[in-house]
Amino acid sequence: MSTKLNRRNLLKQVLSGSAAMAAGLALPHQATAQLANLSNPPADAANLKGNINHSVCRWCYSDLSLEDLCKEVKSIGFNAIDLLKPSEWDTVKKYGIDCSMCYTAGETSLTKGWNNPMHHPWLIKDYLEAIPLVAAAGYKNLICFSGNRNGMDDATGLKNCVEGLKKIMPLAEAKGVTIHIELFNSKVDHKDYMGDKSAWGIELCKQLGSPNFKILFDIYHMQIDEGDIIRSIQDSHTYFGHYHTAGVPGRHELDDRQELNYPAIMRAIKATGYKGYVAHEFIATNPDKISSLKQAVTVCDI
Repeated sequence: MSTKLNRRNLLKQVLSGSAAMAAGLALPHQATAQLANLSNPPADAANLKGNINHSVCRWCYSDLSLEDLCKEVKSIGFNAIDLLKPSEWDTVKKYGIDCSMCYTAGETSLTKGWNNPMHHPWLIKDYLEAIPLVAAAGYKNLICFSGNRNGMDDATGLKNCVEGLKKIMPLAEAKGVTIHIELFNSKVDHKDYMGDKSAWGIELCKQLGSPNFKILFDIYHMQIDEGDIIRSIQDSHTYFGHYHTAGVPGRHELDDRQELNYPAIMRAIKATGYKGYVAHEFIATNPDKISSLKQAVTVCDI
């Protein structure tokens, strides 16, 4: 015996039922986001597990003074801030907070980088000056950038990066400082940026052949340009010296509006034996930005 169903009516019933469920059960995104890690209460010093070394990127909280950000970081229960210049180090030291990724004291350009030899003279000067400062301050990590293509092919840019960076790597090795090249997506946020794939960054690491040169693996950027984040971490983690987080799409909170499973990603990072920092680098949409930071720490504190 068969029964004919009116497809249009059935679809209406399903959609009507779904709408009713949504009306009755939907939660605000900040509340729902807490469900991403049900076993954890909101982050604070007493609750952090210590499996992930959390940090936060300074520029995401530019509306706060650095002193106020230090106080908030301490209240949440971690002790690191990313992307600070030497002029800012005294402030974080006063609060016992690590600078988990340093800038040089000179010009910082994402578009004018090591892939273009015309920039090598000032870059080499900046880094040869910065490396001893980083070491003397007790810090370990110094960021660098590939720069934009501007019509240059990737193989030529890679060769140029190797030639320029080789001029600073002996000093970095002698001082115990690791240079990190950050990979960006060139699809949405950084059009024309050369270092937009992990394979390119890994080849740069291989050609430099230095244990003091690593990739800053930005999970947000690499999800946009190549995906397969956990496999990349499992297969290539020896080349990754630092991590950044943000929600995809939008570069916002690590909540239910974005597609990445951050607890699973953090477990993959932990499984590699990684002991460095994971720095949160999202642009909060919640007016209470510190609440969003606490939520991100909670989600990633596996």
